[in-house]
Amino acid sequence: MKKLTLVIAIALLSFSDAFAQVEYKIITSVESIVPNGLGRSRLVSANDERDYKEFTSTRSDDKKEDKRNKSDRSEIRVKNFEETKLLNFFNLGGIRFQNIAANDAVITSKVNTMIEEGWELAFVTSAVESAGKGDSNGIFITRFIFKRNK
Repeated sequence: MKKLTLVIAIALLSFSDAFAQVEYKIITSVESIVPNGLGRSRLVSANDERDYKEFTSTRSDDKKEDKRNKSDRSEIRVKNFEETKLLNFFNLGGIRFQNIAANDAVITSKVNTMIEEGWELAFVTSAVESAGKGDSNGIFITRFIFKRNK
């Protein structure tokens, strides 16, 4: 009887994760690749939530069904957010590897804190923005997507 109770308990515990609700949080690093240290670099995370449905419309070829999104863009803005300073990749002397290492240390600290708070790093995605050939301005953006059970 004890073995049966143990097996049932283990089975129930293994299924509890399947029914757990998951929440996600995105932390974004924006690192300037503007020469001469003129850009701004930050680690940003929103403290407020937004429901995307409030700012979404459905568009179609059928003019009767087509509903234009009339929401005000200012309603999307988040004024309650966390902003951590990072160093720029460049200064007057060119690329600064010390700045990159310093940013890595700050971002690592943030990731470790999130993990200590019960978050799991689920995905990381990054991109570089630049206007193209001959453009020395731009940003390097990385999104860290965390998840945890509610």
